[in-house]
Amino acid sequence: MIKTFYGLGVLDSSAACFTAFIIGLFFGLALERAGFGSSKRLAGIFYFNDMAVLKVMFSALLTAMLGLSICISLGWIDLSDQVYLMKTYFGAYIVAGLLFGVGFVMGGWCPGTAAVGMASGKIDAAVFFGGAIAGSILFNELYPIIKPLYTWGESHQNSFGLPGVAFFHTTLGLSKTGFAFLFTAIAVCCFWAVEALEKKYAPASTTDRYLNSPFLKSFSLALIVIAGSLFLLPSQPPAKTARTKPAAASPVSPAPAVSEKILLEHVASAQDHVEPEELADYLMNGIPGILVVDVRPSQEYRQFHIRGALNVQLPDLPVFAEQSESAQKIVLYSNGMTHPAQARDALFRMGYTNVFILTDGLTGFADRCLKPVSLRTEPLPVYSANQINRWRAYFYGRNASREAAAKQTIAYQGTLPSLINTEWLSENLQHRQVKIIDCRDQPEYNRNHIPGAMAVSPENFRGVVEGIPSMLLPATFLAEKLSLMGILSSDIIVLVYGGDRIRDATLIGMVFERLGHQRYGILEGGFDKWISEKRSTNTELRKMAATTYQSASARDPFTLSADEVFSYLQNKSAVILDVRPVDYYTGKKSDEARGGHIPGALNRPFTEDIMKSEAYSALKPVAELEAAYASLLLSKETPVIVHCRTGHQASQTYFVLKHILKYKQVFWYDAGWTEWSTRKELPVTVGTEP
Repeated sequence: MIKTFYGLGVLDSSAACFTAFIIGLFFGLALERAGFGSSKRLAGIFYFNDMAVLKVMFSALLTAMLGLSICISLGWIDLSDQVYLMKTYFGAYIVAGLLFGVGFVMGGWCPGTAAVGMASGKIDAAVFFGGAIAGSILFNELYPIIKPLYTWGESHQNSFGLPGVAFFHTTLGLSKTGFAFLFTAIAVCCFWAVEALEKKYAPASTTDRYLNSPFLKSFSLALIVIAGSLFLLPSQPPAKTARTKPAAASPVSPAPAVSEKILLEHVASAQDHVEPEELADYLMNGIPGILVVDVRPSQEYRQFHIRGALNVQLPDLPVFAEQSESAQKIVLYSNGMTHPAQARDALFRMGYTNVFILTDGLTGFADRCLKPVSLRTEPLPVYSANQINRWRAYFYGRNASREAAAKQTIAYQGTLPSLINTEWLSENLQHRQVKIIDCRDQPEYNRNHIPGAMAVSPENFRGVVEGIPSMLLPATFLAEKLSLMGILSSDIIVLVYGGDRIRDATLIGMVFERLGHQRYGILEGGFDKWISEKRSTNTELRKMAATTYQSASARDPFTLSADEVFSYLQNKSAVILDVRPVDYYTGKKSDEARGGHIPGALNRPFTEDIMKSEAYSALKPVAELEAAYASLLLSKETPVIVHCRTGHQASQTYFVLKHILKYKQVFWYDAGWTEWSTRKELPVTVGTEP
């Protein structure tokens, strides 16, 4: 596996700086050799007499796309944590593209080529480059004003980080490999077209002609062959082990010496703290991905705290960090810096590199950001005085305490998702961040339910997707539903089932899995156990104000399509687990287009994971489940694909493997036998043999 500077969290190191310098040096040299040091030649693209810009740009795009695709398919690069994928802002990109295009037409320079031209002594290039720097400074100073434009048209990144891939995949059903091949074919056509244009419009003596040349033919063929070879590579990296954080109870550093070295480098380069003024701007401007954590005792927190801060006690920080590892920054503070600094270093050693401390703590924040201008000993510029007044108005606002209290995060002693016991739920029943979803039938809910529970059928989250029925809806639809239910991403969700229908709760659990909401669990023993313990119930409806639940990316990492399952089947790189009843697995019974099972699939009916008593039904003990699945799967790293008919029963097995037994690579074929049986090109086996 290739480890990048970004993946190691050392982008700010001297080694990363030196590497970037060397790459930039050769990049500039390549641009200069390609003629990008001449605005006249760059502008030639508008007259069709010099198409170097298009040739070089397409060559760079193809090199990056094909190289990265091959590395990902071979498992050399983990796209999830070794490559930074930028978010997409369609509206902002359109406006910026128009401004960029106008500037390029007027002067023939862009920021990169202007740097090349400036290095070659071009005065106009230096003017354009200076303008780009001035524009960057102006953007920074005016950010609070133009922030709506900056985030206009935000679209969550897809699995490849390219909006075009998302369009072709979701709209045209084209895979990432198909997109890469199509893009390469278009590029090859463009190479031939621009050579034809140059032959027509450029003087014969000004440039070499490649049209119909052996080089152009060989180059085009090589690109097509390389792009076509992607179809022969696995669509998923073979034997990929999911990146996990060490458990809070037993932190393990992969290499203590390396971790300590990186820790000291972060401290030495001042990458372990956030200044009060910087944090104040983050919070006041609503910068996403920033979590502020007050580690003081709850009594001190209630007396006064920074607006928007969450109160988490020091022993609970490992669990909180694990549940918030997607945050860009977690900023710890107390009255001073001693306890936050110790906690930050401990979390860093556990692998949480997104944790920082607040310089000078709450005392410094109050002194530097909230102290009135009139009480300061030194005179301040008008801009600084106005900034302090804005901070004071925001952090001392009338609703500040109430809003911060509403955001206070309840800590759960353990790792979520998991089973949640009835005692914990009883103790935290009234907490505003505990949301209970009762997935029993509506009449049962109406008769009595756990106080505060909302009645939701798992079928409310399913529908027809791309012609396939009973599919879990896309993330955007799910987020809308949760918004109407008054659910926030910081809530702990408790799913309650009735009888032995644990699968109803786990199917709703897949909603939160798709949205990346890890703070959820299933009530152990369900409603029947709650009743058997004579705990409180009522018939009242919980009134919930609508919220705005942030949707996740369009495609989650665990749901597979039929083509992806077939790819695993061909490569024999995963265990396929069919959890339907035995008669449906063998084909003795069938209510679909064809009976039988996927060739090579193993059968373990989902009902075998359930134990029933007179009072209630629950999952079997962990030791018993461990033994059963150990006979089917080689290790906890073995990739396993679970499916049933419509994904309902398989969701229970997914929960057992992923969150009870902690298997690392568990995938869910949602469409299941409903889709597979109808696609006649997909193989089927009938009988008891896998």
